[in-house]
Amino acid sequence: MDKRYEAFCLADEYFYETPDRLAGGAGASVALFSVARRDTPEGWVDAWSGDWRQLQPLADRDWPEQGWKVHVSARLDNADRIGTRIWDYCVPRAIPFKFVPGKQLLYLRNSKYASRTISGKFATIYPRDDAMLHTLLRELGEQLSAEDGPYILTDLRWRGGPLHVRYGGFAPRYCVGADGALVPAVEGPDGTLVPDRKDPAFSVPDWVTLPGFLAPELAARNATTTSDLPYRIERALHFSNGGGVYAGTDLRDGTQVVLKEARPHAGLAADGADAVARLERERAALERLAGLGVAPGVRDWFELGGHRFLVMDFLPGRTLNSFFAERHPLLAADPDPAEVASYTRWAVRVHGAVERAVAAVHGRGLVFNDLHMFNIMVAPEADAAAGGADAGGADAAEPSVALVDFEAAAPVADGPRQIVAHPGYVAPADREGFAIDRYALACLRIALFLPMTTLLAVDRRKAAHLARVAAEEFPELPEEFLREAVEEITGDTGAGARTAGAVPGAVAAGGTGGPPASPSAPVAARPGAAAGGEPLLPVEPGDWPRSRAAMARALAASATPERDDRVFPGDVAQFNDGGGLGISFGAAGVLYALAEAGAPRNEAGEEWLLKRTAAPPRGTPFGLYDGLLGVAYVLERLGHGKRALDLVEQVLAENWQALASPLHGGLAGAGLVLDHLATACGEPSLHDHALRAATLLTGRLAAAGPAYDGGAARTPAARGGERAGLLRGWTGPALFFLRLYERTGDPALLDAAATALRRDLARCRTDRTGGLVVDEGHRTMPYLGDGSAGIAAVLDDYLAHRGDEDFAAARAAVLPAVRMRYYAQPGLFQGRAGMLLHLGRTATPGVRAADPAAQAAALSWYALPYGGGLAFPGDQMMRLSMDLATGTAGCLLALAAAQPGSDAGLPFLPPAHRRGRRADRPHDGAGVPAPSGKSRQ
Repeated sequence: MDKRYEAFCLADEYFYETPDRLAGGAGASVALFSVARRDTPEGWVDAWSGDWRQLQPLADRDWPEQGWKVHVSARLDNADRIGTRIWDYCVPRAIPFKFVPGKQLLYLRNSKYASRTISGKFATIYPRDDAMLHTLLRELGEQLSAEDGPYILTDLRWRGGPLHVRYGGFAPRYCVGADGALVPAVEGPDGTLVPDRKDPAFSVPDWVTLPGFLAPELAARNATTTSDLPYRIERALHFSNGGGVYAGTDLRDGTQVVLKEARPHAGLAADGADAVARLERERAALERLAGLGVAPGVRDWFELGGHRFLVMDFLPGRTLNSFFAERHPLLAADPDPAEVASYTRWAVRVHGAVERAVAAVHGRGLVFNDLHMFNIMVAPEADAAAGGADAGGADAAEPSVALVDFEAAAPVADGPRQIVAHPGYVAPADREGFAIDRYALACLRIALFLPMTTLLAVDRRKAAHLARVAAEEFPELPEEFLREAVEEITGDTGAGARTAGAVPGAVAAGGTGGPPASPSAPVAARPGAAAGGEPLLPVEPGDWPRSRAAMARALAASATPERDDRVFPGDVAQFNDGGGLGISFGAAGVLYALAEAGAPRNEAGEEWLLKRTAAPPRGTPFGLYDGLLGVAYVLERLGHGKRALDLVEQVLAENWQALASPLHGGLAGAGLVLDHLATACGEPSLHDHALRAATLLTGRLAAAGPAYDGGAARTPAARGGERAGLLRGWTGPALFFLRLYERTGDPALLDAAATALRRDLARCRTDRTGGLVVDEGHRTMPYLGDGSAGIAAVLDDYLAHRGDEDFAAARAAVLPAVRMRYYAQPGLFQGRAGMLLHLGRTATPGVRAADPAAQAAALSWYALPYGGGLAFPGDQMMRLSMDLATGTAGCLLALAAAQPGSDAGLPFLPPAHRRGRRADRPHDGAGVPAPSGKSRQ
């Protein structure tokens, strides 16, 4: 689970929302610090941006654009006092500064799963030069010497106080980074913009000299090492804002241990407890549970460099969640009934073992308070039993489990509430004490079969629907096993009632509850119903065109054209620079899906996009799916050709040739759009730019060397950081070469496409179900955007022009991966909708009519009602999403593309009957050279 998403759940109960909206605008619920309520000083410019209030004197506009900046950290209880000192110091001296204006926003920056690169940063001050920096550090440092704050990991601390320094940009400037995306930049000594690195470790650009007065601080930082410990730290198991968890060895006796680190004032829980306080709680809980065999034993407790460490026994085995990818029977196109039955028996027994472990904890008077699959360790013997032929036999040994991560555990006598919890197991506010663990155990009953309980964060009525699906997919599952789970989850409020959410302010999923009532029509049940038969969904996703109308209603109901940052809610990525505009996560993608599906135009969204592209936000990316060229493509599709050309002109005025290669935000997507608009808008010069992009790409392809040969090293790092697939691999350039070949007839482009496809296929392997998937080392990817389905889609188009037995075999080998019964998410690029789209357009022999129908029907597993229509959750499935890449618009497009005879499809990936054919004329020599390595084709 990506912990970044949890902070975006706090400001809205239905959609991912930027946390800074807690501190301003309609419905603001967080009070400002008193210093933030001060009036703007005379002669100053005052701006509110994101979670900052920024102040700059008007009299001095020639402030440097980069240099040594001062970051000031603060606790929740001293931030207002520190902010007042900063204001009173900087305003009389005309020094620009900014600060976080409210306690809730500062809490989010210091919470357990906040980004480690922003942790602790309460204020930033911009001294003009080294002399001013030194004076500021001495004078303001003396004033704040008695104040504490978290250590800022990116910076160098000044004399143990809350002041920290780092060299970086003052003004927003951008350059193309190593991955081809726009990133914050600083200027090198030759005037070139280079990435402004913000890694969670102090570093200085090569051309910058550390001021002499900072040398003692660097020496003090480097003096803290682990060399004197009686433990050897061997690898990091996990990092959070609160610290790390490490595997190691006790050098005194050679036993394996786990060391857990806690940083003072960081990693805050919902009750404000920092990582040190939570680690002290964990130590107390483990000591209380000693001898039960359901938790690790405590071995040591010490401090190093101001950080606290708890040393625990290493528990053999694996976490319960790790079994899913390897053993779950629904990760197959046609699950074996015997495997389904065996897994069912094993999972029920594991749940029984977890219940007994939790009961033992309760017997010592403790509430575990954070039960989920990642905190359950399954012993090695149970691991072996799960894969054995007799794993489900009547005489099979009972699995042995233990619980880990007791930092939220508390005595039941204290009346504990959840302060840190996995979003899929967060108990509603009406549960206290042991009832919190019982709720999590009920969620676990469903999650062992369908790990989708994060949907309950949006609507707890979904529990009954998930239970029904689980019962259908696992026919030997005891009826009472699921019935009892649904009753526990829905409680006495009734499954159809709108229910209360998680503990206010919790780091987990924020509020829960049903979506707003339909503004137009009552909801009628089709695929799922709450307990007691109450309807849940207005229509089945596969019930076309009724589902199209229902999704269009939900999209319209979600729109907020009054906002500047986004109009349709979607993934958290839309809150990056320009993210609310583009095809993947922004308005352009939603408008595109509506048009492709034949739904009515969303005029408010269209007007919003035209208004926002009149002067696009600074730093907006350039690419097809992430930026301005994709917006231009959609606007031309909607009849706004002039605005499309205006955006293209802006991109061409920049260093667009330095973009990375992939389709999503790189040269491949740029070339496709430029070549298309050259014809669509009557601008032949754009063809020349497209050919320039193709030349650059073939050169890069040749320089990349031989494709990865499938040896032992399968991590992206071992492959030079390359990824495979349609959006971020060489398959995107292959698609560009194919489309350009269809226009020019240059066979060298077809050769280049083959070389690019082979490069991505070399990064694939066959998984345990027999499907060909992209191997990223730590995971395998079958998906349309970043997996083998996207490669197969372009293989389809290649094979329409040139036969190739290897390519035909690879395309067929992908088929099992796109026919599986279970996918973790519904989205277009990394979920079930993408599989549906591919099955609807592919020419792969063996595709059955029932295949796309099955995937369309299974989209109901994720669906929820919203605004009188049908909506789908986004990535991580904690909130609904309306965007193309992750949410409702992508599901709409996939369902439209799967209809017989449909013209719908992704940009430049039309259905078979719309695929271009090269002109029947000789090649005119206007193409590009073939890459080296052609002999392998």
